[in-house]
Amino acid sequence: MVNWVQMLRTHFVARLAKNAGLRQHAVAVDDDGTTVNLWLPKKKQTGAATTAGGNQRHAVVLVHGFAGDGMMTWGFQVGALAARGHDVYVPDLVHFGGSTSPAPHRSVAFQAHCLATALGKLGLAGQRCTVVGFSYGGLVAFEMAAAFPGLVRSVVVSGADVAYTAAMNDVLLQRLGAGSMTDLMLPETVGGVERLFSTAFYKKPFLPRRLLSDFLKVMCDNRKERSEMLENMITSKDKEAPAPVFQQAILLLWGENDNYFIIEDAERLKRELGEKAMLRTISKAGHLAHLERPCVYNRCLKEFLAHVDRLPS
Repeated sequence: MVNWVQMLRTHFVARLAKNAGLRQHAVAVDDDGTTVNLWLPKKKQTGAATTAGGNQRHAVVLVHGFAGDGMMTWGFQVGALAARGHDVYVPDLVHFGGSTSPAPHRSVAFQAHCLATALGKLGLAGQRCTVVGFSYGGLVAFEMAAAFPGLVRSVVVSGADVAYTAAMNDVLLQRLGAGSMTDLMLPETVGGVERLFSTAFYKKPFLPRRLLSDFLKVMCDNRKERSEMLENMITSKDKEAPAPVFQQAILLLWGENDNYFIIEDAERLKRELGEKAMLRTISKAGHLAHLERPCVYNRCLKEFLAHVDRLPS
C-alpha cells in the first residue's frame, strides 16, 4: 500500500532541493561510524563561499525539531533564504533522517558537537554562520552557540529555552495532558499523532486518519534512541539557572499561541539573555509558527539576517 507521507517526503524534498540549488551530502563526524546527513549548496566548496562581488555569503544552518527531519521541517524557509543569496545548510540530527551513529550518546551536547564538526569539515569554521533552531533544535542551537562561538555568528530560536528543566517538563505535561515526553513526542497510535499536531498548531489542522497513520510509520522510527534523547534532554536542575552569557546576537522568534513554550517563557528568556537578544512574536501562530505563518516567519528571519550582516565582524 502506498504511504502518502513517504511519497510527499520524497517528491517534495527533491523539488525543494532542485529549486533551492541544494545537494545531499554525508559527512563522517568520527572514525566510529557517526555520520551527519545534510543538504548544502551544490556549488559549495571547502572554505568560505563568496558572491560575485567578493563579499562573503551569509551561511544559515536550519536545525529541526523532534517530530521531523531537516527538509520536512524547513520546507518553507529553504527556498526563501536561498533566493536571497544565503548559503543554506539543512542537517538531519543524529537518529533522524539520514544521520546515524553507533555511539551511546544521547545528549544535546552530542548533537551540537556532531553538527559543529560536520560544518567545520565543510569549511564553515572559517566563515561563521547563523544557526536557526526550532524546539529541540533550539536547544541544540543554544548549545552550539555556547560551545562553538568561533563557528556560530548569531542564533535564531523558536519554541525552546537554553535548557529544559524537570520543572518545565512537569508544567508542559500538565498543560498538554500527557504522561511523559515520550508519550507526547513519540506517539504509538494515530490518536497520539493527532494530539501532537493539534497541540502544536494554533488552528487545529484537518488531517485524514490515513495521512496520520502514514506519518506514524514514516516519521517515528529509531524509537529507542529518540526516547533516550528525550530523557537526556531534561536537566537535573529543578531551579531556574541563570542563562549563559552569549557572545552572539540572538533572535527569539515566537508564535504568540505556542502551547509548548508559552509567550511568557519567551519574555522571561529575553530578559535573562540581556541586550544582545531581541524578541519577535507572530500572531495567530503556535509552536509550528514557521509552518503556519511562513511568510511572516521568513520576513522576520531575513530582517534579522540583514541586521547581523551590518554588525561588526
